Amino acid sequence: MKTKAVRLYGENDLRLEEFELPEIKDDEILVEVISDSVCMSTYKAVIQGKRHKRVPQDVDKNPIIIGHEFAGNIIKVGSKWKDKFKEGSKFALQPALNYKGTMWSPGYSYMYFGGDATYNIIPQEVMEIGCLLEYNGEAYYEASLAEPMSCIIGAFHANYHTEMGNYVHKMGIVEGGNMAILAGAGPMGLGAIDYALHCDRRPGKLVVTDIDEERLKRARQIFTEEEAKRCNVELIFVNTKKVDNPVEYLRSLTDGKGYDDVFVFAPVSEVVEQGDKILGRDGCLNFFAGPTDTNFSAKINLYNVHYSYTHVMGTTGGNTDDLIEALKMTEKGLINPAVMVTHIGGIDSVADTVLNLPGIPGGKKLIYTHINMELTAIDDFEKKGETNPHFKKLAEIVKRNNGLWCKEAERYLLENWK
Repeated sequence: MKTKAVRLYGENDLRLEEFELPEIKDDEILVEVISDSVCMSTYKAVIQGKRHKRVPQDVDKNPIIIGHEFAGNIIKVGSKWKDKFKEGSKFALQPALNYKGTMWSPGYSYMYFGGDATYNIIPQEVMEIGCLLEYNGEAYYEASLAEPMSCIIGAFHANYHTEMGNYVHKMGIVEGGNMAILAGAGPMGLGAIDYALHCDRRPGKLVVTDIDEERLKRARQIFTEEEAKRCNVELIFVNTKKVDNPVEYLRSLTDGKGYDDVFVFAPVSEVVEQGDKILGRDGCLNFFAGPTDTNFSAKINLYNVHYSYTHVMGTTGGNTDDLIEALKMTEKGLINPAVMVTHIGGIDSVADTVLNLPGIPGGKKLIYTHINMELTAIDDFEKKGETNPHFKKLAEIVKRNNGLWCKEAERYLLENWK
């Protein structure tokens, strides 16, 4: 079986290549990849090469396939797994394997296992620890985006609170409490808003900040105050760039009480410090954004840590239960991962997209691996449709869907794009 894949050979060295996959072993599974969403973590691995903890030291001789947020079809099942997986069914994947204490993960560590490829071989350890999941939804992109959604869900579950006089950590956000998502109008922030509004443990007040007015405008368009009220959540968007004293203003929105749960979605010291300053008693700050600087730091108020029981934590990735929750909520229509997506592309656009990811505006970049298509912003479909009938049709479809990528758009793309 031949596959076409984007492989990493070293720092900033990505190559789109076609090569032969070996025959699968009895404990392996052959899959066809349909969609992969690009993660900033992939960019970090690419610019670091061997210096990245998950990338093998011999990557220059045995290149790895990049991409870890992918979904597709099961093509061939090794004899060991035939009772559990069916050929022809769809799959989703939890890439955070943590197998026997190793850092190995698809998209970082394997020669034949990564999202930016047409076909993959899934090794036995993935099935052994339950990280290959059958997916019963219709759209592939929703299964791809279940991975970033699981990271958000994991962060919400990992926050904790305490009670004076005992040492029990009460896991999860404060139901009906005050929550702030700082730098929250980017792709992951939008996913977090969606989850906060529609999960079974919601805040009473949700304040979302950013300094980019265009991103805030899009967030307000997707998540209206009316919709939030139907979810029994008061939703407030704030452009902190336009506020003289952001900390004072954000605290005033809680009548001075402060926030029970604060999520920081940008690795910026000032934002972290802002989050610390708006915490209320027993407030939990979750540093969600992963920095590339190993010396990244920010000041926190240790007086409040001691006397007000504030606490700081961080999460990276979600577990398999979080991924299953994301898939189930998506299948039921409770959340819409498409809120994160702003660009669509084919496998030929992957290398340039990853290498230039920090400089490409917008949210998630969604790749369909069996097509060639330059990375294109959804907002640009209409303009490109003036000369390309396929873009014209896609523009019409997403316009009917509040400007968001959707099942109908994916179906049209897969059936008509060559």
